[in-house]
This record gives sequence, structure tokens and C-alpha cells, in this order.
Amino acid sequence: MHQELVLNKITEILAATDDSYEKKLTELLDKSSRIFVSGAGRSGLIARFFVMRLMHAGYDAFLVGEVVTPSVRDTDTLLVISGSGGTEQLVAFANRAKKIGAQVVLITAQPDSALGDIADAVFQIGKSELYGTVVGMPMGTVFELSTLIFLEALISHFIHEKGIPEEEMRGRHANLE
Repeated sequence: MHQELVLNKITEILAATDDSYEKKLTELLDKSSRIFVSGAGRSGLIARFFVMRLMHAGYDAFLVGEVVTPSVRDTDTLLVISGSGGTEQLVAFANRAKKIGAQVVLITAQPDSALGDIADAVFQIGKSELYGTVVGMPMGTVFELSTLIFLEALISHFIHEKGIPEEEMRGRHANLE
């Protein structure tokens, strides 16, 4: 029962997500020299997942906050994942990136937010009215799981559109694990 409830809610959210996002986000990321990805809490876990998949797909991608992450430049993109769009630390990152001249992209459930006001491009996952209280999916779970699936589908789009063979991706995968 609960598995069906979770899958149905994610399906509802993704069905309400703009179909043009795949193409638009691909174009934005392709124009960027490097991609920096950030999120906090569970959205931060989704950010870790996505930056790894970007690297597998051949992008020069970094997770904000890692000691080996280089400084952002004006030819780069900061992609922020935030359900609320208001996490203070992420707002500070976005403001700093904007000051440097980097493009700021937001993936969120709340486009009318502090991060939404800063971002050059906002991608709303689902519609705000679909979030509310969902039995068995507390505290933002709907956003995080829907965003995870959305971003994995985006990677699938990259692989398909660019003809990236799995062997090439596997060659970029960590081999010291």
C-alpha cells in the first residue's frame, strides 16, 4: 500500500512538471564551463547524487562544500536544489555566485522564494498546491524523491541525446572504492 502511495504521489508531481525543462536545463548546463551543485539536508543528498551523474555524463561538475571544489568563476553555473527556496546557507552561496558573475539555477518546489528571486533560471518540480501534507511522506520527502527521479531522467536525456555509451560513463566511474 505505501509503495503505491509513494509512487502515485511522485507520478502526480512529475506529471505537473513542465515538459520543456529537460531541453532548457540541458541547454543551460551545456553552455556552462563548469557546474557547481548544492543543496542542504536531504536535498544535499540529491545534489551529491546528481553531481556524480553529471561527472559520469562528461560534465565538469563539482559539489559545493567539498575541500577539492575549486572557486566558482563567471563562466560557471551554480545549480541549487532547495524545496523551500529559502535555506540561508544556499541563499548565501547563490548571492556569492551572482556577485562573481556565475549563472544561478534553482530546482525547487517554491519558485516565489529568496532563491527564486536570485536565480537566473528556476525549475519548479510539480506545482506548489500538490505538496501539502502527504501521509507517509513527511518533511519534504515528496520534493526530494520527485527531484531525484526528475534529475535521473535528465541524465537519461543527456545519455540518449548525446549518444554517450555506457562504457564511456563507466570509464569515469570511481575505481578506488
